[in-house]
Amino acid sequence: MIKRLLIANRGEIAVRIIRAARELGIHTIQVYSQADVDSLAVKLADEAVLIGPPQAAKSYLNVPAILDAARRSDADAVHPGYGFLAENAAFADAVADLGLVFIGPSADSIRLMGDKVAARKAAMAAGVPTVPGSTGRVDDPEAALAIAKSTGFPIMIKAAAGGGGRGIRIANNLEEFERLMPQASAEAQAAFGDGGLYLEKVIERARHIEVQVLGDGERVIHCFERECSLQRRRQKVWEEAPSPVLPDDIRQKLCASAVALAEAVHYRGAGTIEYLYDDETHEFYFIEMNTRIQVEHPVTEFITGIDLVREMIRVADGEMLRIAQEDVRRAGHAIEVRINAEDPARDFAPAPGTVSDLRVPGGNGVRFDSMLYAGYTIPPFYDSLLGKLIVWDETREAALVRLKRALAELEVVGVRTTKVLHQVLAADPEVAAGRFDTRWLERWLEQNASRLAEAGTVEAREVAAT
Repeated sequence: MIKRLLIANRGEIAVRIIRAARELGIHTIQVYSQADVDSLAVKLADEAVLIGPPQAAKSYLNVPAILDAARRSDADAVHPGYGFLAENAAFADAVADLGLVFIGPSADSIRLMGDKVAARKAAMAAGVPTVPGSTGRVDDPEAALAIAKSTGFPIMIKAAAGGGGRGIRIANNLEEFERLMPQASAEAQAAFGDGGLYLEKVIERARHIEVQVLGDGERVIHCFERECSLQRRRQKVWEEAPSPVLPDDIRQKLCASAVALAEAVHYRGAGTIEYLYDDETHEFYFIEMNTRIQVEHPVTEFITGIDLVREMIRVADGEMLRIAQEDVRRAGHAIEVRINAEDPARDFAPAPGTVSDLRVPGGNGVRFDSMLYAGYTIPPFYDSLLGKLIVWDETREAALVRLKRALAELEVVGVRTTKVLHQVLAADPEVAAGRFDTRWLERWLEQNASRLAEAGTVEAREVAAT
């Protein structure tokens, strides 16, 4: 039985894991870099262990240091959160080799689904629709050229070991394809240590929809879908559940396909299966699986009432799923917006600084998952995510009204944030109508630069006044 849990992460997800573990009566051990000595996670955990200097490569990505911290603190389990080592199969193996519990899927599952080509083949074998393109890795330029010609343009060149939108190029014609292939391979090699590529046809005006799954290695359930189409540079900024455009019959097929794939790979823990969806043809296509908890998991928790982090800890501890599929009900609508330390008026330039004061919104159906407190200095070494504002109400329309109210209440004084972006988005009629796709936000940003600049100027004055 897990009694002492080491959290191998930082920021808001570390705080989230500490809270879930505490509710299960588990002693929490927080690792931290020198830059995070004053972090909220360090303050909340039962104990904390320094693992290195500020640079992630020397701390949160330093496997020997993390394993040594686990040994020294007598941990019996490790939770990787998301990012950093969360989808690193070698790390999962190393944790298991120490005789500790890895809070996540098996290393074999991570390897299989982390390799985008292998995951695509697994999806095909499970009968899950995949985007037209190559059936596997493409290492031969002539073979790649033949596939591109038969699939048609535009075509996406993707890193086989990629993730988070990195290692991707889009070729609109044959000339671009021949130029971008070596670039994509070089970037993939530099980012992931693997220059392997595969090809997918670009689905025009596609929406990004993902299904949350929970498994115990034998049985898998789904917790319905999330809409994640509002993205900038392939990074999500706004998520909601359920999707505002998915018909119930398609929802059933989509979620059933996610369960079939997860069961085919004997998945254990919380995971997310991601799809592209064409809301004109109602066709959906598997694109990848994330073998970890997602940033946007709270919207699923709001509409289902299931604590996903607690459940993944229980499953990792050897429990079978306590929830049957027929017990999973969805109610209402939830929206999450990411509050980043970025300046939307200056092309989202990083904006670290000191939070001189903080006002967190409250009231029914409002949740703020964050690492912030008044007096906290945001370090410049890591991802800019400060927290997530999540709202729930009975309908999407009511949830948007609640989001506007909660955003108005939220004050992160002393730091520029993406709050103003979400305030302008929440008031946009196209967003209110649910008329967007994965490229919509970038088009919108080009058209609304002046509105963001104006809103950002007001916030800048407020920051300067502090």
